[in-house]
Amino acid sequence: MVSSITRNQADIRVVTACEAEKLGKGQQRNEGLNLLSLPKTPLFGTDGIRGKVGELLSAPLALQVGFWAGVVLRTHANRVGPVILGQDSRNSSDMLAMALSAGLTSAGIEVWYLGLCPTPCVAYLTSSSEAIGGVMISASHNPPEDNGIKIFGADGAKLPQALQAEIEAGLRGNTEFIDSVSDCGRHYSRRELIGNYGAALQQPLQASVNLQGMKIVLDLAWGAAVGLAPSVFTQMGAEVICLHNQADGDRINVNCGSTHLETLQAAVQEHNADLGFAFDGDADRVLAVDHTGRSVNGDYILYLWGQHLKQQQQLPDNLIVSTVMANLGFERAWKQQGGKLIRTAVGDQYVQAEMLKTGGALGGEQSGHILCRHYGITGDGLLTALHLASLVKQAGVSLAALVDESFDTYPQLLRNVRVIDRDRRLSWQNCEPIQQAIASAEAAMGDSGRILVRASGTEPVIRVMVEAVNAELATYWTEELVAQVQAHLVS
Repeated sequence: MVSSITRNQADIRVVTACEAEKLGKGQQRNEGLNLLSLPKTPLFGTDGIRGKVGELLSAPLALQVGFWAGVVLRTHANRVGPVILGQDSRNSSDMLAMALSAGLTSAGIEVWYLGLCPTPCVAYLTSSSEAIGGVMISASHNPPEDNGIKIFGADGAKLPQALQAEIEAGLRGNTEFIDSVSDCGRHYSRRELIGNYGAALQQPLQASVNLQGMKIVLDLAWGAAVGLAPSVFTQMGAEVICLHNQADGDRINVNCGSTHLETLQAAVQEHNADLGFAFDGDADRVLAVDHTGRSVNGDYILYLWGQHLKQQQQLPDNLIVSTVMANLGFERAWKQQGGKLIRTAVGDQYVQAEMLKTGGALGGEQSGHILCRHYGITGDGLLTALHLASLVKQAGVSLAALVDESFDTYPQLLRNVRVIDRDRRLSWQNCEPIQQAIASAEAAMGDSGRILVRASGTEPVIRVMVEAVNAELATYWTEELVAQVQAHLVS
């Protein structure tokens, strides 16, 4: 096992309530707080704070988020410890990371800065060290002009909503926290720690399997995994071909990665590769491509990995936790072989919460966020890819053959309608014509289909998903609902 990380204890003192009273309540609060222009709707979505840089996201906001995150993490910590900070390759990530570090250190927190690294690296190092929390600067699969702030607790899991609410209360000036700090934290570059994460990815597999003889194509999306993913797969024995394998803030996720599989599909066939993997910008999700160029989404990854764990008697209650997006074909095939599937709201934090509640060991999303508690504590694209490749190697057949033997999906259409107005987007459920259209569609389809309309927690869009027994029915009702959203929410 990889040894845990230790630190030198620092003397970080916070003024007492009496001292704060003498100073005058609120006198030490950052004067710049009143200059922030915050939306009325909540800042934290399904994956932290995310938005367009220069609009919602700015250096002043990041400074304040860093400060209040430091206050909240320190208040709830049972020890003195650092906060681990990482980022993806976006042009704005340096600015936001430095502002966040300034805010954290002004709250008396020691910062261990990793620089460019995958989001799961921050989560792992936080959980395996004496850190009291972690922060990742990334907008995941979003375009280059967006960015985001993801905050993790000391256990490496995404910060609970109650603590997110405390941070937001501080940002909005609605808090009773005593925020005067008598000492400043320090900022340290700790890039060497990324190697601990890479070793931890390989350690569970090295004794039983290697990837020798496999040719694997990796689409790294110009993002956070460009340095780590090729070396990890090579060290496991695979012949690796890389696409979009430089850190490029102008091109991260642009026509590549897990949201654009076309280049990977062509490259897998061109190189006669066994399979390929496409990561998003921060490598917390992954999608696969078999040797024929066919895409293999999170539903299939969950089914195949779940089947493997079930055969090894390592899947408690034969349970998989997924979301409302999981395909009906996946659900019914899993249940036919004695499995159980629980659906949650969209977002890997909801999947993780349900796994903790039920004792589930495997869960994830169709989009490629996969969590396996045997090996990690958060969605991890690199971990998932390594285990899926190892599963294929051990099976002695192609990924295509495994998929063919699994299940057939029901036709499922997903359309995104861009709604720039944040308040209108997040309150879409108050729109009566849209609700009436949904009710009509559900009544017309009955048991032969299902509908999901929701505001994205990561992008300025309303997502419309229709699943039905045939493509014609799915297409008809998708177009009807998209038209209603466009008519009533798009100005």
